[in-house]
Amino acid sequence: MDLAEARNMPREGMDYDVVVVGAGPAGLAAAIRVKQVAPDLSVVVVEKGSEVGAHILSGAVIDPVGLDRLLPDWRDDPEAPIRTPVTDDRFYLLGPAGSVRLPNALMPKLMSNHGNYIVSLGNVARWLAARAEALGVEIYPGFAAAEVLYGEAGEVVGVATGDMGVSKSGEVKDGFTRGMELRGKYVLFGEGARGSLTKQLIARYGLDAGREPQKFGIGLKELWQVAPEQHRPGLVQHSFGWPLDNSTGGGSFLYHLEDNLVAVGFVVHLNYTNPTLSPFDEFQRFKTHPLVRDTFVGGRRISYGARAITEGGWQSVPKLSFPGGALIGCAAGFVNVPRIKGSHNAILSGMMAAEHACEALAAGRANDELAGYEQAWRESEIGRDLKRVRNVKPLWSRYGTAIGVALGGLDMWTNQLFGASMFGTLGHGKADYATLKPIDKVKPIVYPKPDGVVSFDKLSSVFLSATNHEEDQPVHLRLKDPSVPIARNLPTYGEPARLYCPAGVYEVVYADADARTDPRFVINAQNCVHCKTCDIKDPAQNIDWTTPEGGGGPNYPNM
Repeated sequence: MDLAEARNMPREGMDYDVVVVGAGPAGLAAAIRVKQVAPDLSVVVVEKGSEVGAHILSGAVIDPVGLDRLLPDWRDDPEAPIRTPVTDDRFYLLGPAGSVRLPNALMPKLMSNHGNYIVSLGNVARWLAARAEALGVEIYPGFAAAEVLYGEAGEVVGVATGDMGVSKSGEVKDGFTRGMELRGKYVLFGEGARGSLTKQLIARYGLDAGREPQKFGIGLKELWQVAPEQHRPGLVQHSFGWPLDNSTGGGSFLYHLEDNLVAVGFVVHLNYTNPTLSPFDEFQRFKTHPLVRDTFVGGRRISYGARAITEGGWQSVPKLSFPGGALIGCAAGFVNVPRIKGSHNAILSGMMAAEHACEALAAGRANDELAGYEQAWRESEIGRDLKRVRNVKPLWSRYGTAIGVALGGLDMWTNQLFGASMFGTLGHGKADYATLKPIDKVKPIVYPKPDGVVSFDKLSSVFLSATNHEEDQPVHLRLKDPSVPIARNLPTYGEPARLYCPAGVYEVVYADADARTDPRFVINAQNCVHCKTCDIKDPAQNIDWTTPEGGGGPNYPNM
């Protein structure tokens, strides 16, 4: 049986009132809220990670406003993995050899982290999943939603999980299994930043019409167990500046959890212009700074990962509703960039979409548009949170770190004090894939070799992500035109995929390395940590990130 014949086989299916794609904070909050409002409704959550939390990566310092609304008793739950309140909040501007601490009094009130908690968001998701299952929600990890199902009128009627048992060459293997159809009266998409199905839905329904281009960053994170004398539970530390130059946006976070654990991370805004920049190597270089290096000496690196972050905010949020479904969480773009927080808005958006779905179902509706959700969010807590910081990202992009951050801070103050901005609402300009300069127009960045103490190479880092894919399966990183990397990207940009990818997925290999003859573009798909940066930053928009077989990818234990 060939593949075309195999894919004509009928799929088994199951029917639900609400189908949720993605077991992150938004998806699980939506599932829980449906059951709280209407316990008799059937709800299923499908998750591409091998287990709930396996693909969740975030700083994370969470604002508990979402949890307070969703589960008011969470502080009394001994299983809740939310145990480290913020006790010390610091901001630094870094130079190559020193740092300047910014007075907390200069920070707008919304930037304060007191009252927030340092967590592993993956563990929070696992806990939320247990709470959801206790209410009767069905959760299926290890099954990637690979296809949107449409009805005769073009409405969303469900999703299908990916087929299992197809070889790398496209042949049907023994044990081939068709994916399953999960049909719902409403489908909520909480795939996170740059979700593969979300991208299709935005294009199909023109959800981004009249919006600014979505903007992204790449966030890289490590979890360390540090020496006890270096541990300060409750310390939250952020920085900007070095090692990035003034024209490149980004910064760091350093969070001290319980049990001598420290989460350290680095964010690079993906509108950077120098194609020789490597976000991974900027992160490794950051850890050598005198402000933070001693934290890690004598410690042990436990885990590593990377993930794209939505940064467009208020101006870039697409239309959220369409016939049969809605976007929630980071799929909708609800991250507050200056606060480096999105899980509170993810939870609130999941709840809001769930409430509108329940209202529609109670009225006997199905597979139509939840227009009330789209109309409500800008006037909600989510909208108020995003509107007052809407100009921080554009100002940073336009004027660089030194001036742009100062103007962004001023703008947040005017929004806080007067409820208005002197700038109105600024646009973002170019999409991130369109910002690179040709390689002959920039000064190449040369990175130091890792020291093996606080800085490391990509492959040893990917090992710590516990990334695993079935090797004999179709490559899930698809080139629309296989000739583009060598014919266009290599001569113009030095093929930046080999540098912006934080997992060593992309390589340019030469028949004669010294003479640099006969270059080939190689995709090491088994290394992919599902960050989606390639789908976002490729200057030719030639890479299409699709879902691999369910369960493939990283397996983050406490990220």
